Amino acid sequence: MRRCQLYLITPAKFDLNAFTQICREALVEGHVAAFQLRMKDAADADILAAGKALKPIAQNAACAFIVNDSPDLAARLDADGLHIGQSDASYAQARRLLGPDRIVGVTCHNSRDLAYQAAEAGADYVAFGAFHPTQTKAAQYWADPEILEIWQQTALTPCVAIGGINLENAEPLIRAGADFLAVSDAVWSHPLGPRAGIAAFNALFDRIAQG
Repeated sequence: MRRCQLYLITPAKFDLNAFTQICREALVEGHVAAFQLRMKDAADADILAAGKALKPIAQNAACAFIVNDSPDLAARLDADGLHIGQSDASYAQARRLLGPDRIVGVTCHNSRDLAYQAAEAGADYVAFGAFHPTQTKAAQYWADPEILEIWQQTALTPCVAIGGINLENAEPLIRAGADFLAVSDAVWSHPLGPRAGIAAFNALFDRIAQG
């Protein structure tokens, strides 16, 4: 089976100076596919400051730097991509602002219909979830691993599994067909540190991919 990859999301809140160093140490080995800057309810100036500090760290680790929610801020930061929810800008608006070469991913909750619409419009990935309760946000929609299986059987656009994913509950989602696991707390709060958390997820991905 295809090897799953790690899609890392920033903590809900962080001190930028301290977090910059944490990210530098965590990402140094380059085993993260995408890094999403997610700062809900933060001022634009704070998001821009964080983006300017964290983007080069992610990119130096061969990691796509993704901004959550705001096409305008993603464009101003010259980010590698953007993640939008169903209540954010439309895919068409996001694509117009970011151009044809940037990543645009779309939250599709537990709906294959939304996912097919996004894929047909040209989304680079679709995200399903939440699969488990999460401290990052209060989930309004719950997804079953079966949606990942059906998606892999019927579509070519990569899919991301999101929502409360940790090392104990990740395996069924990987085996069901998630191309990426979106993870936050399970890495940043790993008892041995974020770098060890990233390594542990990649060891899991390797084990499953190797059969």
